[in-house]
Amino acid sequence: MPTAREALLDAAVSALSARPWSAVRMVDVASAAGVSRQTLYNEFGSKEGLARALVRREADIYLRGVDRVLAERAVPADRLVALVEWTVRSARASALIRALLTGCRDERLPAPRGPRTLGAHSPVPAQRRADAGVPGPSELVATVRDRSLAALEKELPGVEPGELARCCETVVRLALSYVMAPDPGPPAGPGGSGHAAHVRAVLARTPVRPGP
Repeated sequence: MPTAREALLDAAVSALSARPWSAVRMVDVASAAGVSRQTLYNEFGSKEGLARALVRREADIYLRGVDRVLAERAVPADRLVALVEWTVRSARASALIRALLTGCRDERLPAPRGPRTLGAHSPVPAQRRADAGVPGPSELVATVRDRSLAALEKELPGVEPGELARCCETVVRLALSYVMAPDPGPPAGPGGSGHAAHVRAVLARTPVRPGP
C-alpha cells in the first residue's frame, strides 16, 4: 500500500496530466490522495516543495532504470545501446523526464528551484532527498556517464579510464540528441532501431566495440 507521500505524488502526476502546474491546487491533490491538506503540507511544506519532490522522483525513476539496463547485459556495447534506448523511451513516456534531460519545459510543467544535490549512489532515501532540489541536465549527464563508467571499467581493464569516460559521455549525449530530435521513423535492420544502429556504428570506432 503506498505511503501518504507516494499517494500525494501520484495524485500530483494525475492532476498534471489534466491541467498545467499553475492550475494544480494543493487542496485537490490532497483530496485525490485521500489525505488532509495539512498532511500534504506536513510532507512537502509548500507547492514548491511538492514540485521538487515530484521532479526528483522522476529523476530517481530514470536513474534506477539506468542502473538496471547497465546491469542486464554481459557485452559492454550492448549495455550502452540499452542505456540509449532506455533514455529515449523514458523521455517519450514522461514529459518531466524529458524536461530534466534537456532543460526545456513548457508552462504546463513545474519548474522547481533549489540546490542541486545528486549523489551518484546516495544512501539517503529518495523521499528525503527529494526536498533538497533537482538536478540539471549537465548534472544528469555527468551522473549517467559516471554510472556507465563504473559498470564497464572492470570489464575493459585495458582501456584507459579517461578514454572510456569520454566514450560513455559521447553515448549519453547521443541519446540526448535523439530525445531532442526523435527518429523520423523506425528503420529495421541488424542494429535494431535507428538510434540503436547509430550507437553501434559510433561504438565500432571506440574501444567499446560491439560484438559480431
